[in-house]
Amino acid sequence: MLIGEVARRSGVSARMLRHYESLGLVRPSGRTRSGYREYSGEDVRRIFHIESLRAVGLSLREIGRALDDPGFTPADLVDDLIRRTRERIAAETELLIRLDRVHATDPAGWEDVLQVLAVLRALGSPSAGARQRAALAPVDEVPVEALVEAALDESDPVVAGALRWALARSDGSAALLAEGLGSAVPEVRERAVRSLAELPGDEAVALLRDALAHPDAVVRGRAALALGAQGEATATPVLVDMIVAGRNDTDAADVLSVLAGDDAAADRIASLLACRIGDEATGPPARGRLTQALAGIPGATASRALTDLVGDADRAVALTATYLLRLRGDG
Repeated sequence: MLIGEVARRSGVSARMLRHYESLGLVRPSGRTRSGYREYSGEDVRRIFHIESLRAVGLSLREIGRALDDPGFTPADLVDDLIRRTRERIAAETELLIRLDRVHATDPAGWEDVLQVLAVLRALGSPSAGARQRAALAPVDEVPVEALVEAALDESDPVVAGALRWALARSDGSAALLAEGLGSAVPEVRERAVRSLAELPGDEAVALLRDALAHPDAVVRGRAALALGAQGEATATPVLVDMIVAGRNDTDAADVLSVLAGDDAAADRIASLLACRIGDEATGPPARGRLTQALAGIPGATASRALTDLVGDADRAVALTATYLLRLRGDG
């Protein structure tokens, strides 16, 4: 079979076939009387093998080794090929995401494109200062998806604060941040709820209400502190749980005092605190924290609870209750 026929059947150009021959990958089995290359059926099969290996990403040098080295074992080469392919896919995926984000800003000209690319590059900079400056760029220059991704990844507290500020000025970040609450990484979940807590609007409030039932106690606590500060009574049980657990208990007690703004609310909160103090499952340290939390709750129910605790078997609780009653003018 002459080279033209081989090229037609294999789809490999005659020029490439000559290149393969120059590299020693394919050697025509014979020559015609006129000196033309003549390929056998085995030669053609080898060409198809070369093309198959090229299709999966092997270099011509690697192909020659694979086909000609009797001791060659492909496992290591295939492993390396898998690694390189994954790296290429990751790089191309990152490029696609970046292009999508540029497109989302609806750039009017190349200057706009370059500006957005510069901001995106700065958000991924190893320099905290560069990341902070990018977060403080005009909102229309920073795609919200990039801001959310940066906020969920950011460990520097100063930069994280700047990113949360930027998100609070952006549209459409609440739903994206809510996805972060489902992350397998605890730090990402906490960053997501902290960012949601600083967003204005009903959508963020609704998502924070949902977060009160989150399996992660940190997420529940952050949501409760944010909602409680806005007067959301639904946060009360979680705030009391935080005091019992000793997790941000001082902040939780402060927010409970904010929620106790009217007599009915104060009585409900005081009753809940007293109930937990009387729960046999509540240990001494937690009972002490709950007693201290009663200090910020006005009204007769809180006073009665403290009065009952003056004779408590736990001396620390009894002394705390006595002291608080005196401060309230009830002792």
